[in-house]
Amino acid sequence: MIANMATTNQSQPLTLTVRCQCGRVTFPTPTATPLTVFHCHCTECQKQSGSAFGTSAIFPAEGLFPLSSEVESRTRKYTRDTESGGTMDCYFCAECGSRLFHRIVAKDGTPRPTVSIKGGCVEGLDWSGGKHIYVRSAVMKIPGEWEAYETMPPTLL
Repeated sequence: MIANMATTNQSQPLTLTVRCQCGRVTFPTPTATPLTVFHCHCTECQKQSGSAFGTSAIFPAEGLFPLSSEVESRTRKYTRDTESGGTMDCYFCAECGSRLFHRIVAKDGTPRPTVSIKGGCVEGLDWSGGKHIYVRSAVMKIPGEWEAYETMPPTLL
């Protein structure tokens, strides 16, 4: 994993490391920082995470997709329908079952240009500034000072 340890002249990593619970699946993030971080309170994320919400760090898909043969051979994919009529390809470790990332595919079959990597699997992730989405399904009180949306931020609808 030398690639994910590369640094700039200012000693900032070029990428972060994504690792499942058992360590069998490890890969670098496409960029050093995510485009954004979402704390999703939808019922699907509650089920997937076994908690009140799921956290996803959103990265460009380029650099992860197409999947390397190593990542592809060590993960399994579960595909489910989305609220918008598309599908979501959900990837998890074949050994320990940790959900690692997911990618939305539109009704016309076009994959999103981004990938959602599960926050708890990204080593060194900056969790500050995360946006709470799908709070209409929240099972906890969302403080008023947190950035929150009933569904998705308007720019992503």
